[in-house]
Amino acid sequence: MTWILYSTDGCHLCEDAKALILANPNITELHEQDIIEDDALVDEYRYSIPVLCHEPSQQRLNWPFDASQLKQFIENCTC
Repeated sequence: MTWILYSTDGCHLCEDAKALILANPNITELHEQDIIEDDALVDEYRYSIPVLCHEPSQQRLNWPFDASQLKQFIENCTC
């Protein structure tokens, strides 16, 4: 499964989310997408980053989330 973390540099919440995500053994492939590189992403995620996206299903998990919520989200994602 491929996962995308929508974030931006200097965002402490994004750093917290990334650490939580990387601690989960079910996330084996994480791509970070800096929203600043794309105006459409800035418009979509400006007020909601960090956001974890399961690329195949396009399901998203918005911050804030904890390890339990992350685990449940991963389990519920469908391809």
